Amino acid sequence: MVVPRAALPSSEQIELTHGDQAAVVTELGAGLRAYAAAGRDVLDGYREDELASSGRGQLLIPWPNRIQDGVYEHDGRHYQLDLSEPARSNAIHGLVRWSSWSIAEQASDRVVLEHVLRPRPGYPFTLELRVEYALSDDGLGVAVGATNAGPDAAPYGAGAHPYLALGPGGVDETVLQVPARTVLEADERGIPVGSSPVAEELDFRSPRTVGATRLDHCFTDLERDEDAIARVAVGETTLWADANFPYLMVFTGDGLPDVERRSLAVEPMTCAPNAFRSGAGLIRLEPGETHEGIWGITPGKVG
Repeated sequence: MVVPRAALPSSEQIELTHGDQAAVVTELGAGLRAYAAAGRDVLDGYREDELASSGRGQLLIPWPNRIQDGVYEHDGRHYQLDLSEPARSNAIHGLVRWSSWSIAEQASDRVVLEHVLRPRPGYPFTLELRVEYALSDDGLGVAVGATNAGPDAAPYGAGAHPYLALGPGGVDETVLQVPARTVLEADERGIPVGSSPVAEELDFRSPRTVGATRLDHCFTDLERDEDAIARVAVGETTLWADANFPYLMVFTGDGLPDVERRSLAVEPMTCAPNAFRSGAGLIRLEPGETHEGIWGITPGKVG
C-alpha cells in the first residue's frame, strides 16, 4: 500500500510484500529504501526520516557513475553538465535521483513508477522513464526502461546502487564471488584509464573472503548462465543482472562513514564509468526507441 508521507525526506513510501519478504520503494527518485526477507535485512537501506546517503538504493539515469569534468560531445555538439561531485570535478550518477516519480501501476507485491526527464542545460533530451519493482518467490526483480520521446538521438545509460547487508563481520568476513574476467583501472578521480584481466586480490571468480581488500572497481566481461544472467554472490545473497547490464561496480564503502566496510554495494550498469566520453557501453537511443534492462536480488541468510 501507499503510506501518505509526502513530508518525509524521500516523500511517499510504497510498501511491497510477498510471503516473508518486504520492500519499500520511495516516490523520490523511485529508489529502493529497504528490502528484507524472513525478518532479516537483505539491503543496507536507510530510515524513512532520512535522506538517502552514499547513493543507497538509488536509480542512476541517464548515466551511472561519473563523467569527467561533466563534459562530453554528442553528434558534434559540446555539452557541460553540473559538477555534482565537485571534490573530483565530475558529474555523478545521473539526473533523476532527487526527482519525483509517479505511480503508474500498483499491487501488494509490485509497483511501477514513471518519470519524464525533461531537456535541460547539459542534457537537452526528453526521456520517458519507467521502473518496476516486483517481489516473487524468487526474490526482488527490478525492470528499468527508457524511451526517447524527443526529436534527436540521446546518449543513455542506467544503473542502480543497492548496498547489500552483511553479517556482523562486515566486508572483511564476507565471502564474495564476482563472475568477471576483466576489471577497469581508474585514476584518483574514479575515471577509467585502462583495463586488465582480473588477477590476485581483484579476482573473485571463485568465491573467497574479501578480507582487507578495498574495492571501488568496475568489472566487466561477465560470465553468464544459459539465460544470459550474471550472478554476484555476497554471502548467501545473490544479485543478478541480465545481458543489458554488462558492467558491475563493486564498492566496499571505504571513505564513507555511513556504509564503510559495513555493507557492500553491487551496482549493475549498462555502461562503464565515463561512458559519455569513452563510449564504452554507451547506448544511442534513437527517437521513439526504448531500452530496458532487468536486475534483481535473490535473498539468502543475512547475519
